[in-house]
Amino acid sequence: MDPARRRQRCATGRGRTRKLERTALDRRTCAEYLSTPSHSRTTSQPMNTADTTIGILGLGLVGQALATRLKACGYPVAGCDPSPAAQTAAQAAGVQVTASATALARQCEAVIICVLDDAALLACANAVADAPGKTVLVLSCVTASVQATQDAASLLERHHIAFADMPLLGSSRQIAQGEALGLLGADEAVPGGWSKLLSDLCPRYRHVGPRAYGVRAKLACNLVLGLNRAALAEGLALATTLGLDGTRFLELLRESPAYSRAVDVAGPRMVARDFSPASRIRQHRKDLALILEQGDQAGLDLTLTAAHAALLDRAIEDGLGDLDNAAVIAAILPHHPKPNPDGKPL
Repeated sequence: MDPARRRQRCATGRGRTRKLERTALDRRTCAEYLSTPSHSRTTSQPMNTADTTIGILGLGLVGQALATRLKACGYPVAGCDPSPAAQTAAQAAGVQVTASATALARQCEAVIICVLDDAALLACANAVADAPGKTVLVLSCVTASVQATQDAASLLERHHIAFADMPLLGSSRQIAQGEALGLLGADEAVPGGWSKLLSDLCPRYRHVGPRAYGVRAKLACNLVLGLNRAALAEGLALATTLGLDGTRFLELLRESPAYSRAVDVAGPRMVARDFSPASRIRQHRKDLALILEQGDQAGLDLTLTAAHAALLDRAIEDGLGDLDNAAVIAAILPHHPKPNPDGKPL
């Protein structure tokens, strides 16, 4: 795709999202917040252009979606992942694959981390910190624990590398199309020059507080999101077992107080039994472990989330862990035919 078409696609994505109603959670945009002067950085301002090579550590569903998004906006993208399959897919999408995280950090001013858990996040942060290169900003899109996110931020900032966390709410398809919601946690020391990158990366971002507040918001949002999806699966299972048509039942939900966006995003896939992964049950179960841990630390009894975690444990035991989150309905309807291993409709 030529650069003009990439810019047009990127601009189109931003135009669609501007039509969405802005919430009152925090009316300051990331760009406004990040444009405040930096008082503690000694590095030079990064180039705020699409000529800057952006590095991505972790080329799974989210990493590949972000690479697609950045390429559509005209950025050169480099990436690193230990999986040969992920490397092949990334190269096919035009991503320059590097041999190591250290090699990637040596050539990229901004590095985005898209790995699975706390241990991988801290390993990536250490690799970037140890690389005597040009990286001045690390952006974590990892749904990690608050403590691990804070530890990664402290480690990098000791090496004069700014840190922000921006986990994303949305499937990999929504991320690639610029339709996900980014939850930005950033201190004032983050260079203001990166506002364009953040806007291109995720037109629908909200600054929710200082560093590690992005993951705080993501965990709370994921609690509600997961319960909405599980409730839909259970309601749809009951409706179809009672003889109602699944598609018509979804139409009824859209007109009722029981509606949530899960009806539109996950509902048709549940009816069609299309569980090809845009997200994965195993990953959401990892998020639930973090949510329950944070709730326990706060003295909260998250009864519904604990029941949801047990449901996902059953789904994983049934071999559904690597399928889309919509496959949770298959764990509720065990007498139905088992889904295909790749999640595609039977």
